[in-house]
Amino acid sequence: MLLSIIVFATAQLLPGDVGRIILGPFAPQSAVTALDKQLGVDHPAVVQYLDWVRGIVLHGNFGMSLANQVPVTTLLGPALRRSFELAAVAFALCVPLGVLGGIVAGLRPGRAADRGITVVGLSLAVVPEFVTGIFLLIAFGIWIRLLPITATWPDGAGVLTQIRYLLLPAICLTLVLFGYIARITRAGMVEALESDYTRTAFLKGLSASTVVRRHVLRNALLPTIAVVATQIGYLVGGLVVVEYLFQYPGIGGLIFNAANQRDFPLLSAGVLVVGVIYLVVTLIADLLIAALNPRIRYGVEE
Repeated sequence: MLLSIIVFATAQLLPGDVGRIILGPFAPQSAVTALDKQLGVDHPAVVQYLDWVRGIVLHGNFGMSLANQVPVTTLLGPALRRSFELAAVAFALCVPLGVLGGIVAGLRPGRAADRGITVVGLSLAVVPEFVTGIFLLIAFGIWIRLLPITATWPDGAGVLTQIRYLLLPAICLTLVLFGYIARITRAGMVEALESDYTRTAFLKGLSASTVVRRHVLRNALLPTIAVVATQIGYLVGGLVVVEYLFQYPGIGGLIFNAANQRDFPLLSAGVLVVGVIYLVVTLIADLLIAALNPRIRYGVEE
């Protein structure tokens, strides 16, 4: 409920008039006023909000897009599916690479591998997405030409072809997120290796590989799970720059265009869906962390 209020109130703060934006700057004011009345945007904000919530709760109806004059769900559904597809490919690349890099660095703290992974990860993390994306477009569009530079595949393309078209934006996201995930995983590894239960496991005569596999990784990856979960909302709804660079029609671009057009139903529905996804994924991550850590599950204090 609170999320819906925040989303709707934020959308109402956007400047501009819906009728004026749709009809253009040279349309007569009488036509703009008539269109505003037809669309219902001349009603008080409270009335608009109650009508919007009533439609969602009672009928699962997010309303009509003011700019496109089609149901919001017909625009939101395909864009959300495409964003999930890109997020899945990006996760399949960045999470294993980031976790592996953090494990390698954490097992050799202060050594060359640790310093190299840390420097590379931090360097990539501070580079903006549009810089990384432009570099990839130049590299694969002019120099190498191994991957498509647009993420829009032809109609009827198979799964492997679709993944091939998504690889370049997924690589762009991997370069941005690798350092963050690797750094958190490394910190968890170092903390777990220095803990009492790890020392106890070594004193019992267990081999290093067994200690790492059974005791260290289980606890070291808990912070990583939480960090990965927080990136879900970003990968689903925050990829406006990446979607624009690689011409990918995801939900981030849809929300951005809705904001420019002052399309309240589409904008509010898009932000609300992304917010709900973020909350659900965070809850799942918390439950998974509790399942892996008995101290959290049973409320045991340190």
